Amino acid sequence: MRDDNEEQPFHPIYNYALVTDSREGLILTDVNTLADGNPRNNRLKRALTWNPNGLLKGARHLTIGGHYVYVAADVGLVILNLDDPLHPRVESVVPLQDVRASALQFRYLFVTDREGLKVLEVTDKRHPKVMEKAVPLEDAHRIYLARTYAYVAAGKQGLAIVDIEKPESIELRQLVNQQGALSDARDVVVGSTNASLFAYVADGRNGLTVIQLTAPDTQPKFYGFSPEPKPQVIARYPTGAPALALSKGLDRDRGVDETGHQMAVFGRIGARPLSLQEAAKLYLDQDGKPWFAQPQ
Repeated sequence: MRDDNEEQPFHPIYNYALVTDSREGLILTDVNTLADGNPRNNRLKRALTWNPNGLLKGARHLTIGGHYVYVAADVGLVILNLDDPLHPRVESVVPLQDVRASALQFRYLFVTDREGLKVLEVTDKRHPKVMEKAVPLEDAHRIYLARTYAYVAAGKQGLAIVDIEKPESIELRQLVNQQGALSDARDVVVGSTNASLFAYVADGRNGLTVIQLTAPDTQPKFYGFSPEPKPQVIARYPTGAPALALSKGLDRDRGVDETGHQMAVFGRIGARPLSLQEAAKLYLDQDGKPWFAQPQ
């Protein structure tokens, strides 16, 4: 049976928790001790502190896409290759102004900076492309991507809902601020419960705000792949200190990461996800460029 099993070993990047620090840069902490079944040795130790020549000065946010890591720092957006986690390699640096956060969806990285929401095409990590179309926002912070919409915590402007169905020409659909009641948005996480979709907003000094995005009574087409949000504030929870960040729920039914590394055990002989090279054949031509179906 072992000879027939084609599942991949887990990539070593999953041994670590990745942390950004404004002075120390990137920190890797080995978390395997939490999974060894022994509750008496759960003492975490850092495995790496990495900030060569101050490249990651001001590091304040990171997004992981397989073994690639996108770090927001003073210099801009830094793309790192952590295929060998304890020996990071710099792929490229995109000189954006005051990068706040990022989120990855397929070939596109959505980034907030001083000017608003921008999109980078990152198929080639060494030569990322900044798309011309952007959505200006006065104080954009964290982002959450849900199918064809991006939800941006936009500070005093509230929650920005952006149409990203066409990533190279994104459009602002609406700002949700409840006549100024949602006025300090710092982070947002979207999740579904039963048949409804909700946005949980860390609204700074105002605490936690819950916004219902879809429901049978407000959006008759909510059964579609990506129904248009019809936001309604349904709950608030005051916090003792400003609400600045939220944790993300577990993504369901995900067997492989963005660089082809297996993340879940399939449990069937001969079953495995596509490798990166196999998956690339679905969207890249022989020159490594995305291919598109031509209309007849």
